[in-house]
Amino acid sequence: MHLDASASSAVLETRARVKASVRAFFAARGVLEVDTPALSQAATPDPAVESIEARLRFLGTHTAYLHTSPEYAMKRLLVGHSRDLYQISRVFRDGELGRWHQPEFLLLEWYRRGFTDLALMADVEALIAAVMRECGRKLESVRMTYQEAFVRALDVDPLGDISDLAKALSRRGVDVPAGLAGDGLLDLALGAVVVRRFAPGVVTFVHDYPATQAALAKIKDTTPPVAARFEAFVGDLELANGFQELTDAAEQRRRFENELNVRRRAGRPAPPLDEAFLAALEAGLPPCAGVALGLDRLIALAAGVDNLAAALTFAHRL
Repeated sequence: MHLDASASSAVLETRARVKASVRAFFAARGVLEVDTPALSQAATPDPAVESIEARLRFLGTHTAYLHTSPEYAMKRLLVGHSRDLYQISRVFRDGELGRWHQPEFLLLEWYRRGFTDLALMADVEALIAAVMRECGRKLESVRMTYQEAFVRALDVDPLGDISDLAKALSRRGVDVPAGLAGDGLLDLALGAVVVRRFAPGVVTFVHDYPATQAALAKIKDTTPPVAARFEAFVGDLELANGFQELTDAAEQRRRFENELNVRRRAGRPAPPLDEAFLAALEAGLPPCAGVALGLDRLIALAAGVDNLAAALTFAHRL
């Protein structure tokens, strides 16, 4: 793999304009910019994300990990400080290289105290609008629940009986692997059919995900229960993933252990958990909501280019 210079002069100008617009947006709202380390002794247990290892050779050889997100460190800061926080962070993920994926990219992450997932969704909407306005562009936005999105696309209720989901996918030409069920089947349906129906050039917010897909989100006291989670898409391109944050340390540890077990069953590495983050939850994470937004993807949309490499100063290529 090598690096090629890829961004045009116009795109470089757009990158600078977008970052300046982001900083102006948060300055106007009193949100503090912070920096956290890229190296950690722990890694994400998320089965869908792979960390990149680094070998540190002091006092013996130690394994460290390049962070896939600044989330855990930022939540530790929330415990000890009274400000809302944001960070423009360079993050790293192994095994990701394609039209909209790079192993190294910019992530914009922020946390607002006292916000619900729906309040933070409005914050994301306002930030995207501000950035696009600064770059002479405009994106309309719509909202729908996860349940509504599935019913519209597949006429299947993802929060109820999904026994007919595999058949509904097959009727639409989707190859469903034998034995795929539960969240795996829902994820396939979301990526292969549901998001592909979203209007191009429109920000579609999907919220109230199944409780089994909460990750680091609180569970809402609804019938059936759903996760206080949302995602933002532009067409079928995922742009942001946000939560009303889980603050229960014991529940978070349980979820992490479940994810590690998924990794072990698949014969994949089970990295060490971030005990400092779990200790911060035990100390008392304040009620808050947080979101991670792919900043390079937003820059690509603002610049009018149709792939991530064209939005980067230097792109990784095979």
